[in-house]
Amino acid sequence: MSSITDLCRELRQRETPAEKLLWRHLRNRALFNRMFLRQYPICVKSTFGRNFYYIPDFYCHEALLVIEADGPIHLLKKDHDKNRDEVLASLNLNILRFTNEDILNNTQQVLTKISEML
Repeated sequence: MSSITDLCRELRQRETPAEKLLWRHLRNRALFNRMFLRQYPICVKSTFGRNFYYIPDFYCHEALLVIEADGPIHLLKKDHDKNRDEVLASLNLNILRFTNEDILNNTQQVLTKISEML
């Protein structure tokens, strides 16, 4: 079984075109000098003492901001995504979700919404 670190590396290697485009605008503190990480594991301990990991597409610890780039698969995972967002929100994280289509076709609007959260 691979480690969570290996899984994150694999996800970074299989990024979608939308993730790749958004990463170009977020990396190297390009937006408001805030550091974003890609496919960074966030650990949540359950009431039973077990660790669960959530791996957002982009994460800024300074702003407590999670950004998700949702592709077509997310249409089938709405309940899962809703539960995941609730867990992350319970950690005082703000979650922004954008469709891959919005990221690719309305990049400036997406960056404006992210900027407003920073």
